[in-house]
This record gives sequence, structure tokens and C-alpha cells, in this order.
Amino acid sequence: MAGFIGKERHAVDEKGRLMIPARFRRKFPGAAAGPSSTREASSLYVMKSPDRSLELYLPDTWEAMARSISALSDFHPDERLLKTLMYESLEMVELDRQGRIPLSREFLDHAGITRDVVVIGADTKMIVWEPGRLSEMLERSSGRFAALAGRYF
Repeated sequence: MAGFIGKERHAVDEKGRLMIPARFRRKFPGAAAGPSSTREASSLYVMKSPDRSLELYLPDTWEAMARSISALSDFHPDERLLKTLMYESLEMVELDRQGRIPLSREFLDHAGITRDVVVIGADTKMIVWEPGRLSEMLERSSGRFAALAGRYF
């Protein structure tokens, strides 16, 4: 398990590349051994979330989710729809030597990202928000924390 924890502000460059925070890159498989050419250490899955953020997954984490999605029936309309919606919202990207990933215009527009971002470590994934959208969501949801925590913990 990755163990991504924390929050950092970064910026997307003029080419649409996002620097993955170093503290999160250190959690990638093989990072302790130094630069690695393994698939796990050099790629991420990026998914457009319904809440207008982007989620970043290491390949081993995404592959576990993909097994669940693959188990859905292609002949059940709701399950087929869910597969389509999930994979329509997904891209696999490669990290460059500086630890950056390219984000497509479609994904940047989905999240409302023009330059600045907040990258939140959420244990098994990283969540990328446009700072204004994150602030709005947190403000709208501020009173719900106690109720949600009470329901699930």
C-alpha cells in the first residue's frame, strides 16, 4: 500500500505537466532503491472524478480496481454503463525523469485547472484539485465532517 499522506501546492507548467510531489514519489515501488525502470515506478493512472477533481493511482492500486470492474457483466445495462463511464474517464500517463506527468487538455478542463493545483495524499491515491474548487467544496462540506465520521467510524 502506498501511504500517500499530506497536501502540497504545485503548478502545472505551460505544457500541461504536473510535478508529482517528491514525498509522494518516495512512496512509489522501487523508490528506495533509486531510479527504477519498472512500470510501477514510471506510470500513473489518472481518472476524472465526478466531483471535478483528478485522482492519481499507482498501477498496482488501479489493477486491483480493474479486476472488480472486469468482473462486471457486459450484458447487464447498468454494469456495462459503469464500465464505460469508468474507462472513459481514465488515462495512463508516464512520469518523465523530473517526476512530471502530462495532463491532457480534457482532464485539465474537467478539473478547472489552469495553473495552480493542490495535491492531496489520500493513502492509496493522490487527489488533484484546482485550489478554488477545493476551497469551495471544503466550505460547502465543513459542517458534515462530524456526521460523516460518526457514520463510518
